[in-house]
Amino acid sequence: MRHIQRLSCTAFCALAAVAGHTSFASAASPAPAQGDNGMVVTAQHLATEVGVQVLKDGGNAVDAAVAVGYALAVVYPTAGNLGGGGFMTIRLADGKTTFLDFRERAPLAATKTMYLDKDGNPIPDASTQTYLAVGTPGSVAGFEMARERYGTMPRERLLQPAIRFAQDGFALEAGDIASFAGSNERLAQDPAAAKIFLTDGKPLALGATLKQADLAKSLSAISERGTDAFYKGEIADLIVQASEANGGILAKADFEQYAVRELEPVTCGYRGYDIVSSPPPSSGGLVICEILNVLEGYPIGYLGYGSAETTRLMVEAMRHAFVDRNTALGDPDFVQNPVEKLTSDEYAAEIRGRIDPYRAGKSEGLKPQGFGESTETTHYSIIDKDGNAVAVTYTLNGSFGTAKVAEGTGILLNNEMDDFTVKPGVPNLYGLVQGEANAIEPKKSPLSSMSPTIISKDGKPFMVVGSPGGSRIITITLSAIMNVIDHGMDVQEAIDAPRIHHQWLPDKVRMEPLALSPDTLKILAAQGYDVGIDENWTIWGEAAAILVGGRNLEEIENGSAAARYYGAIDSRAEAGSAMGY
Repeated sequence: MRHIQRLSCTAFCALAAVAGHTSFASAASPAPAQGDNGMVVTAQHLATEVGVQVLKDGGNAVDAAVAVGYALAVVYPTAGNLGGGGFMTIRLADGKTTFLDFRERAPLAATKTMYLDKDGNPIPDASTQTYLAVGTPGSVAGFEMARERYGTMPRERLLQPAIRFAQDGFALEAGDIASFAGSNERLAQDPAAAKIFLTDGKPLALGATLKQADLAKSLSAISERGTDAFYKGEIADLIVQASEANGGILAKADFEQYAVRELEPVTCGYRGYDIVSSPPPSSGGLVICEILNVLEGYPIGYLGYGSAETTRLMVEAMRHAFVDRNTALGDPDFVQNPVEKLTSDEYAAEIRGRIDPYRAGKSEGLKPQGFGESTETTHYSIIDKDGNAVAVTYTLNGSFGTAKVAEGTGILLNNEMDDFTVKPGVPNLYGLVQGEANAIEPKKSPLSSMSPTIISKDGKPFMVVGSPGGSRIITITLSAIMNVIDHGMDVQEAIDAPRIHHQWLPDKVRMEPLALSPDTLKILAAQGYDVGIDENWTIWGEAAAILVGGRNLEEIENGSAAARYYGAIDSRAEAGSAMGY
């Protein structure tokens, strides 16, 4: 059984806000993709096809995840990367779970005040648009550790599709062109980037073939020599040379000393489901668990999707969780993260006791108690015939990162250093106001919101999910989980449904157009909530999800599903696809 699903970004725009989910979702969301032997969901259809072919050729979900990661570096340059970093959550068929942290690290020469002027004020664009913004990349090291420890296929086989796309090129479709739209001017300012991603200084046209010869050379070197090619050879030398020539601080020692961390995932339960997600230096898993622990005390399914009461409770749980995220969390090698407290039932009950049942809470007065990431990230979800499941979220941070390419490598460089606290109280690229726990230090990873998540029930895989979206990654992933478990939506409806977001500061509830009805908005306003619409659809992520055993809970519980796996790519993802076989 094989079903390919590809959607346009406008498919979700017709969603009508109603009290229940069924009528709007059935009108706007197509059926999820189906597969009996495996499922791959990514933000770029060519990368999805690469992953499925690896599964068909006998590779497992980790093999497919590695091949997809390398392919996205070619076919999805806005976020796919060799020059960035990310996280991988793995659940093996025997139930073992693990987490790989290949997040970028601060260079050895980094300092706490490196982005401040002589008066202590942030220097405009220093942490986002210059070579000072670049952290030591981790993607290649992460993919190679995953392959060596949990994969089954040789490196050369998994890199071959990416090398082919880079050497021979691929035709740009509408979704590919759209991903360049907001960044062409920035790419034009860097000669090495402009040479690749523009034609005579003009944006690439629909149907044009994008070839990346230098990137093909870099990928071929990695195929032949593995991580040494990237971290100890010419690639590192060229990136360091570009940094030194343009005021950056990257050194060869930053590459030579880079190491992936294998960590215990964050775990929690929600209404009988077991959730495995990202631990620090990601805040994602902790914050999702904290919010779900609070909401488990309320009858969310009975209250209904999009109702004023459901929305109010979600906002208050988000408010309390984000104050903890932004003030108490950081790199575990540098900060003692209060994991047990944040995920405890006692703490959830304490938060519920602080929620006013009639009036909106106030973020300015909410302080941490008891404690001493980009819209152009990308996420993909994969499961194989044996039930091995992988969730990967990786990023350059902003769209195309710094929009700079190290000459001779074809590799776009990240601007991940902006995820650190540049100055306490000063918002970063995504409006997050963070504290000292996330201050810049050499070899430290900045706090992230990336939330690659795998859910199981009764010892069997149930859902694989995650999204890009900067600080909204957490609430996007949270909403998808709740839409399936609490509201009974099928997996496609669950990630297409309009979203809300609150992150402590600024003290505003943000919603997609039509997410809430006029009646709901009137009730929330009367309670003191400041609710506003964010019409820029790109900031609301591109979730990628897989549901096991049925399209929705009803099919799973009844055993009436026509296929084993159901995959869904967000309708906001113009170039993405879900594909099973």
